[in-house]
Amino acid sequence: MSLDATWFSEPHELSGSAISFRIKGKLHEEQTPFQHIEIYDTTDWGKLMVIDGCVMLTTRDNFLYHEMMSHPVLFTHTSPKRVVIIGGGDCGTLREVLKHREVESAVQCDIDERVTRLAEVYFPELCESNGDPRAHLLFDDGVAYMRNLEADSIDIVIVDSTDPVGPAEGLFNEAFYQSCLRALRPGGILVQQSESPLVHLDLIKAMRNAMKNAGFAHLKTLPFPQPCYPTGWWSCTMARKHLDLSTFRERGAATKQFPTKYYNVDTHKAALATPAFVTEAIGD
Repeated sequence: MSLDATWFSEPHELSGSAISFRIKGKLHEEQTPFQHIEIYDTTDWGKLMVIDGCVMLTTRDNFLYHEMMSHPVLFTHTSPKRVVIIGGGDCGTLREVLKHREVESAVQCDIDERVTRLAEVYFPELCESNGDPRAHLLFDDGVAYMRNLEADSIDIVIVDSTDPVGPAEGLFNEAFYQSCLRALRPGGILVQQSESPLVHLDLIKAMRNAMKNAGFAHLKTLPFPQPCYPTGWWSCTMARKHLDLSTFRERGAATKQFPTKYYNVDTHKAALATPAFVTEAIGD
């Protein structure tokens, strides 16, 4: 069936499939110095943000991504006080990070300020912690920011980026990972969104090799559902120089004093269970 103007569709050549949303109308469109941004109002998924033709988030299911990009890594670290988010302009990951009372500082560095300003208008629920005194919003090149960051100064780096093309391309190489490792304190952890295990295994393997070459000895790729992304299944990859990543503060996760829609002890454990075909491909 062919789709008419009442639908937005993102074709995905690698998987030979497409993701489509029935829309009420387009709310906003602009070309920033870095990328093309569109905002749609959908009939069933709330607001939809599209960047360079690729779905970034919807009101309905963004909690899956934002929770899995933040809570597993924060509960894996023994005492996460200083967090840096590279990318994450919609501020959903920042909101989840700041739910953790032990976090003293969370810096979000996104190259495109317009993503944040549009999120404030169309996804205000994601930006409700932007005024938190622990939050620091920077609009700059994340690669340069990490390269210039003081050594041994942070506990967690969350790379909440778009796909590894255009402005985000420099966030997926060994030099960037070396900058992250240098900035992390002992026991520090890097986590990065790592695309779909169903169709991006080559990319995941290359990313993990670059992390290893940069000095991260322990890696763990965590899959999770994400209906609005190609294949409906996504992942993030955690990396650490020392200490295993398969254990976490289970008691803390079980007694957390804040609400989540997807993340809990069981979903954390489930994400640590690597599917057989992924293990065969990447050795996790």
